[in-house]
Amino acid sequence: MGDCGACCGTTIDVQALQARQKRVLKVVLVLNLVTFAMMVGAAWWSRSSSLLSGGLDNLGDALTYALSLAVVGASTAAKARVSLFKGALILLAALVVGAQIVWRLANPAVPLFEGIGVAALLNLGANLLCLRLLTPYRHGDVNLASAWECSRNDVWEGLAVLAAALGVWLFDAGWPDLVIAAGLLVLFLRSAVRVFRASWEAMRQGSPQNSQVT
Repeated sequence: MGDCGACCGTTIDVQALQARQKRVLKVVLVLNLVTFAMMVGAAWWSRSSSLLSGGLDNLGDALTYALSLAVVGASTAAKARVSLFKGALILLAALVVGAQIVWRLANPAVPLFEGIGVAALLNLGANLLCLRLLTPYRHGDVNLASAWECSRNDVWEGLAVLAAALGVWLFDAGWPDLVIAAGLLVLFLRSAVRVFRASWEAMRQGSPQNSQVT
């Protein structure tokens, strides 16, 4: 009887954990969809590469969180495969940022720093909230660890876009916006490598605890 109680208690604990994970992922998914729409609109109005990069990153993150939500409670192998796909999304975001930088170099313009600054502040606030919600689960498994990695990138991205707004205001030029966009490109590439490495490690060892992203 005691053994059954312990087993049932473990099952309830796992189900409760998965329910909490799903709630968190739903919240961060909605936040990223809202900030994506806001950032893309502000990027168009402000003529900002860094804002557009951030907006596309938020869209990629929304897809990432949707995938994470879909595999909560799935096998380690399934989570690792989805994590590989998340890494591919981050890599795609990096390629889009690179293409945007090239386009802006060919079509120079001075962005509107007011639009960049307001949008960046709103985005940073949403990103900090997402990071806070995901932090307790960063060591749970490769699924939640990769979601946390995306959220941490978003915080750095938000700070970088604020720096772009300040640079555009100080120098009255578009190059600070491009410099920040190039920095985001490097960040995305580094993050993609980290997620790929953690995913392959999880698939190789078959244990999410052995593939934490730190």
